[in-house]
Amino acid sequence: MSQGITMMGVYVDDQDEALAFYVDKLGLRVQADVRNGSYRWLTVQHPEQPGFELGLIMPGPPTHDEATARTLRAMVAKGAMPPLILSVADCRASHARMRALGVEFTQEPIERFGTVDAGFRDPFGNGWKMIQLRATKP
Repeated sequence: MSQGITMMGVYVDDQDEALAFYVDKLGLRVQADVRNGSYRWLTVQHPEQPGFELGLIMPGPPTHDEATARTLRAMVAKGAMPPLILSVADCRASHARMRALGVEFTQEPIERFGTVDAGFRDPFGNGWKMIQLRATKP
């Protein structure tokens, strides 16, 4: 039997706004967009990582009651969730491109640990670290 992690989710307040951010600004693509009444299953993925999806999940039914959903939205807005990691070939170039698209950066690119990294947030407060891939030796 094959096993592994193929998806993780981030909480968002507005799936249409999340879709615009993750597709238009980060360059991900829609993998699934399925509706069942008021429920929407929405996932995106990196074009070079077809085996892994990121779920853009609204806190609320059927998983959460309204009080829990409010708490989750408040926690995300405060940046309390663990950061996600985006690997890029060139952190400075990606930073410049994303900043021009209106991405809110919390940390400018900095060299450390033998690479370059920067920090940004999605429109809902989810934190991201963008880390430049290390050069591989031939």
